[in-house]
Amino acid sequence: MKPNSKISAAVAAIVSASGSPLVLAAPADQPAGPAATTAGSDQLAEVIVTANRREQNLQDVPITIQALTAESLSQLNATTFDDYVKFLPNVTSQGLGPGQSNVYMRGLSTAVGALQGSGAVGAFTNVAIYLDEQSGQIPGRNLDIYAADLERIEVLEGPQGTLFGAGAEAGVVRYITNKPKLGVTEANFNAGYATTAHGDPSSNIDATINLPVGEQAAVRAVIYNDSRGGYINNIPGTFARAASDRGSPYFYTANHQPPANSLVINNNNLVSHAINPVTYQGIRIEGLYKFNDEWNALVTQSYQNMRADGVFAEMATDSLGNAQPDLSVQLYNPSWDKDRFEATSWTLNGRFGDLKAIYTGGYLVRNVEQVQDYTNYSRGRYANYYQCVSNNAIFTANPSAGVPQCFSPSSIWRDVERNTHISHEIRLSTPDDWRARGLVGLFYEKYEVDEQVDWFYESATQFFEPIGPPTGYYTLNGSPLLPSGHPVKFTTPGAVFVPGPATTNNPNIRPPGDAFFDDLQRGYTQKAAFGSGDLDIVPHRLTVTFGTRYYQIKSNEVGSAVGSFGCKIFSASSLPPNPCLNHSNFGNLDALNFNKSYSGFRSRANLTWKVTDDAMLYYTWSQGFRAGGFNRPNSVETTSPLAGVFTPPTFFGPDTLTNNEVGWKTEWLDHRVQFNGAVYQEQWKGSQISLFDPGVTGNLTFTANGGDYKVKGLEMSLVARVTHGLTLSAGASWNHSELTRGAILLDDNGNPIDFSKYSIGGVPLVNPAGPIGSPLAGSPPFQGNLRARYEFTLGDYEAFCQLAGIHQAHSFASTDQLTKDLQGNSIAYDQPGFSTYDASVGLSKDAWVVTLYGQNVTDVRADLYTNYRQWYKAETVNRPRTLGLNISYRFTSK
Repeated sequence: MKPNSKISAAVAAIVSASGSPLVLAAPADQPAGPAATTAGSDQLAEVIVTANRREQNLQDVPITIQALTAESLSQLNATTFDDYVKFLPNVTSQGLGPGQSNVYMRGLSTAVGALQGSGAVGAFTNVAIYLDEQSGQIPGRNLDIYAADLERIEVLEGPQGTLFGAGAEAGVVRYITNKPKLGVTEANFNAGYATTAHGDPSSNIDATINLPVGEQAAVRAVIYNDSRGGYINNIPGTFARAASDRGSPYFYTANHQPPANSLVINNNNLVSHAINPVTYQGIRIEGLYKFNDEWNALVTQSYQNMRADGVFAEMATDSLGNAQPDLSVQLYNPSWDKDRFEATSWTLNGRFGDLKAIYTGGYLVRNVEQVQDYTNYSRGRYANYYQCVSNNAIFTANPSAGVPQCFSPSSIWRDVERNTHISHEIRLSTPDDWRARGLVGLFYEKYEVDEQVDWFYESATQFFEPIGPPTGYYTLNGSPLLPSGHPVKFTTPGAVFVPGPATTNNPNIRPPGDAFFDDLQRGYTQKAAFGSGDLDIVPHRLTVTFGTRYYQIKSNEVGSAVGSFGCKIFSASSLPPNPCLNHSNFGNLDALNFNKSYSGFRSRANLTWKVTDDAMLYYTWSQGFRAGGFNRPNSVETTSPLAGVFTPPTFFGPDTLTNNEVGWKTEWLDHRVQFNGAVYQEQWKGSQISLFDPGVTGNLTFTANGGDYKVKGLEMSLVARVTHGLTLSAGASWNHSELTRGAILLDDNGNPIDFSKYSIGGVPLVNPAGPIGSPLAGSPPFQGNLRARYEFTLGDYEAFCQLAGIHQAHSFASTDQLTKDLQGNSIAYDQPGFSTYDASVGLSKDAWVVTLYGQNVTDVRADLYTNYRQWYKAETVNRPRTLGLNISYRFTSK
């Protein structure tokens, strides 16, 4: 038995993090503790990464990398994305809870659409997320992998299009698992308990075992369960209609006042404390077989099930603009999110002579089912059409002649999403010690999202016929679209009905109350050939690198978007069909032939100068890209200032990113101090933005190319072993982003729209991206953190204490400066800056470690993301002050 020795350097390491690429931690195949260093316990141990698809010391890689090792994550008490992202300067997220975020690097974020339907209509992500060699990104929903038995997390900043493809426009997050070890029996166990201020307690447990199977094989498995208590309260509330509701014309009353008999609802049956608990459960099994000294095979099977109840955004103001208490919401229906994935991957490693060969493949399936309260939509522009009627509407052709009434405003949406990734990659590379080195590869990926979203806000159900998927489409002169881009409808003179059902995930007629649904399948097939070469102009001193990727991407979308507008029963003499199929506002996307192909090259070049053995300067030029996509057929209502001028596009194009970066990676004082940094400028062209302003740009969310941006930035990191026991770590980033060319939306004649020529109530419209010079969203001008860790001997024990603080400056929630909330405020909310602090102390002896920690010890409310997508001002906040105790045990035997 080989017990885990003092945690000094292994746990001593002040975390890699913060922008700091180095940690005081041993590589995964070395023991923890002083023996992990090369010349003494006060030196910083090297970290090996595979950012360039070959093993390299992180200090030799000419790009900005943040690496969180297993020891780093343990010291941070970080097991989920939301736990560790705060320690990564230049990495931000905008989202609504666990697994419900978009991830951004260097502030490359624009307007984000609503979570419901994001898989079908949102822009593809511009930061790729990998589990080992398998990609798993999906619009609006980050793959929130629980960090149990990970070797490290690599965060690669800047365009990575050459080696990682279309999803890596702004960067890559890579989860690298610990692999089976031959000839070693190993077991790890961790358990913890925590309390959260204003909320419920949490508990976690995970266990890992590594077992040799003979001399040539090994199996490694990890299992985990983490239950985190909630901290958002659903407080008592009533919902009554108001004359200020945007849909008040449908009240059928004078002065648009709510009918006297309008149903008022309350949430008494749902009032509860800490409604947002979240649970992560999962298992991962890996098997390694060594054929001989040159070839081996690895197979991995992962399962994870996450359930998040309630919501993770507090209601800053309700839909009437009234301020609400801290950490509270008013929900009128149960809300929850079930998110599970299953990933299978396989890797074959070997050699052909001097050439190293690797083939890797993977298949990932992710299933999401989410339900959320949507009652505040009843104050929106159209809701009352579906909820209010004249009492005699079915008997007379004049609805206003009856007694008006409004039914329940209670509403929900339900999103069922299935995402599949299948990929294959083959790489050949030369030995790392050759003066001229190279790598070539072939890549294939098939990415698909199947999504069915149903909006249940039609409460006047007896006055509507049910809707269902189209059984055909209408054409005029053989085309399903008019010259204006609007779809041909059944009311279009000369329209001809063509049988042809739409592709469906759910072919059934929808139940009563379903007012609108999307039933779509979208995705792309990506094929690529790539290569990268290094040449030592001066051996071990001056190296030039060039890489390029030829890609071909084919995007497609099929399905339908169907609403019940026009399916309302106004009179006995004019009844819509039952069921209400191929009627009014429906879109059969199969008929529109949504297929696009993109191809081209994306490249990278580096010049690396090893000034000394411990100091490197580099220049990097790199390109990234993201595929375009399609929008549902949409229309602008007659009261919009753009009526007859603008039709929302059915297609949006790719966007591209070009990065120029000068950086340095240095070590000082016999590897006791590390100081790294980079200065960069990025040009983002044709950035994809999401727009939804029913009174101006149309009654459906759509994506458009929203202008060009320039980002200038500086980031630095410092890690220093000040004394044998004291380690300091600091990281910071500064960003300045500005719009250099406004969003160009074309009118129906193909000319750019000058929004300032159009107005509402005498107030001119603004360009959707704002005036020239406007900043990006989710792009704080400063982020930084500082940590100190001190280790000492206490009798027979090794002890430590650690303090950490982070600060993030203000940022904007969106680049969309056109859309307003119900009170007329721009949804590009200014999110204030914040500072939070963590602390921990611990003891270790032999194989045992006990840690007492506090997170957000000053109980600060950090506004992580403000949005209006549920028709009230919602602020996603950090977890309140949390105090916890962790116990871990490690057993190793050879």
